[in-house]
Amino acid sequence: MAGKNNPWGAPEKGEEPGDGAPRGEGSGPRNPWLPGGGDPGKRRSASIEDIFKGRGPEGPRRGGGTGGPGFRLPERPGGKSWVPVILGAVALLWIGATSIHFVQPGEQAVVTWLGGKYSHELDSGTNFTAPWPLQVVEKENVSKVRLEEVPGTNTEKLILTADQNLVDLSYLIRWNISDLVLYKYQLADPRNALLEIAEAAMRAAVARQKLDTVFTGEGRAEIEQDVRAAMQARLDAYRSGITVQGIEINKVDPPARVEEAFKDVSSAQQDADAAINRARAAAQQLLARAQGDATEFNNIYEEYRLAPEVTRRRLYYETMEAVLSRTDKTIVESGNVLPYLPLPEVKRRAQPQAQAQGE
Repeated sequence: MAGKNNPWGAPEKGEEPGDGAPRGEGSGPRNPWLPGGGDPGKRRSASIEDIFKGRGPEGPRRGGGTGGPGFRLPERPGGKSWVPVILGAVALLWIGATSIHFVQPGEQAVVTWLGGKYSHELDSGTNFTAPWPLQVVEKENVSKVRLEEVPGTNTEKLILTADQNLVDLSYLIRWNISDLVLYKYQLADPRNALLEIAEAAMRAAVARQKLDTVFTGEGRAEIEQDVRAAMQARLDAYRSGITVQGIEINKVDPPARVEEAFKDVSSAQQDADAAINRARAAAQQLLARAQGDATEFNNIYEEYRLAPEVTRRRLYYETMEAVLSRTDKTIVESGNVLPYLPLPEVKRRAQPQAQAQGE
């Protein structure tokens, strides 16, 4: 085989590299994996970089060279780019979405510059502002009644009563926002201020009530009214923008450390109340009986006033009958009869005989 036909470029024996072909053509690299051309004196073996130099993730790159993918945006008629049009549309959508605001009934909205400095309020309905972030709109539902439970779940809060006793008391605060501007900018933490004011008002109100009235519920309504009035007065003085709708006491229990002793005291108090009730019932019965006797006596007195002699005699006979019916002696006023008859002895002797006859 001629050397010029050998794909690996190795000449056969007895042949010179340049036989049958010019040296410039036959002396080039014959390895198919090496790039063509080049100086034959600088021949080198193929490397992995050479193999994958012109390939990409999708296969061999088209167009040659080392450039990236040939993706280009479509052009408008006249050869202009669509980029300014797309950016303008996005800007218009952004302005429309952040400049139009709908304030529902029962809501209030506040507008601030760059989220910090107060600008103005928005009325109910559709409103327009500068786009975000130039102007920021904050909306709140001011008609919603919010609830705050004090002191929270499974937490003990001890309050001192007027008679130097401690009670574990929990209560519920119902409130809403009356002025959003004052609520946002007057106080640093309006919710915490509300809780602190409620704590002070509740302790002051309970300190005016005794333990029994707090436990039995007699003073709960008064405590709730006093706390609400005191809280609203203090919040108005602070210009907090908060309205207290109501205070509700959830539970009033003794401290956990003296709960057993308190139960014993309560049981003894209940027993004392039961004894007092029984005594009052007996007193009522005696009083009713005495009133009945007095009424009967008054009736008899009225009859006596109409016929004194007859009434006197009747009273004498009734009295003697009641007295003599309980004595064993019988006295007969007659000269022909014995002055004493042993009638009780005769009755005792007659009873065994009557029983024997009956058997």
